[in-house]
Amino acid sequence: MKIVLLGTAWPYRGGLAVYNERLARQFAREGDDVTIHTFTLQYPSFLFPGKTQYSTEPAPEGLNIVRSLNSVNPLNWIRTGRAIRKLAPDILVIKFWLPFMAPALGTVARIARRNRKTKVVSILDNIIPHEHRPGDRLFGKYFTRSVDGFVAMSDSVLEDLSQFDTVKPRVFCRHPLYDNFGARTTRDEALKYLGLDPEQRYMLFFGLIRDYKGLDLMLKAYADSRFRNMNVKLIVAGEFYSGSEKYFELEKELGLEGMVIWKSDFVPDSEVRYYFGAADIIVQPYKSATQSGVTQIAYHFEKPMLVTDVGGLAEIVPDGKVGYVVNPDEHQIADALVDFFENRRQDQFSQGILSEKKQYDWSNMTRSVRKAAE
Repeated sequence: MKIVLLGTAWPYRGGLAVYNERLARQFAREGDDVTIHTFTLQYPSFLFPGKTQYSTEPAPEGLNIVRSLNSVNPLNWIRTGRAIRKLAPDILVIKFWLPFMAPALGTVARIARRNRKTKVVSILDNIIPHEHRPGDRLFGKYFTRSVDGFVAMSDSVLEDLSQFDTVKPRVFCRHPLYDNFGARTTRDEALKYLGLDPEQRYMLFFGLIRDYKGLDLMLKAYADSRFRNMNVKLIVAGEFYSGSEKYFELEKELGLEGMVIWKSDFVPDSEVRYYFGAADIIVQPYKSATQSGVTQIAYHFEKPMLVTDVGGLAEIVPDGKVGYVVNPDEHQIADALVDFFENRRQDQFSQGILSEKKQYDWSNMTRSVRKAAE
């Protein structure tokens, strides 16, 4: 088949780019002709909360990436839609994550499918965003009306989709493994690379830092007096996408200065394996969620996880098998983490991960996309 993916890819960075590039490779592996159409402008600089939108990594080899879409230029949307319509792909795949992108993505989709051949399938990260803004629902309706079928990666997103569409094909498929960050590294190698003390154990909070991800809950949990008698450090590795000062003030207020290891920058793809290699457990104390790519990185590197029972996180982290599912409550988070370290649960959970991770192959996602296009 001829497949076009429309969305974030190199030279842009982040989980969306990683996802689209890995999905393109899977389609290509299955014999499809794949092109990614990415942005010439993704976010205007004044709307982007991070330091840069661009990757510091070299261009991925073996992928056909075309920069064509300007997210804020309606004339460009028409040109891009016409260009994709002329390509006449069998399927146009659009990963949807933010209502801000709905006008651009929805317009391109409408124009592209006028060739009476192309089916538009959207893989939904969210249809209702974590951080609400005026116009979200209106934009969501505009986008969903341009799509022929949907793939959702959590039950909660499928349920949210029903507020916008109940008729078009929908397929449920778990978020596949992020297996494109390199091979597992030994703990010693990871600690040496990061300059960390091998006598300590480590909890890892990883990814872009937004308020809904509950870093404040994690800091409060870590302030539990029981951690004072353990050689356990908290690593926070990710760029702040909301104000950083409140977290540093909370760290000081809780008496955690010197106990938290801050890597307050975007972690390049080539360094991800070292952070996961150093960690004993991955912590996701989210206050709201749908699904999370961090869990799928943890599965790839076979690391136990703590997640909160919000959105679809509990669906993919069986409690007591690969880690813990707790309420978004600092006391429950602390109790679970103390249990993990005091009772040495790492080997037990790692064995559970080996069996659980088998269901997250990328071929499941390509099969789901094809089904949604039928």
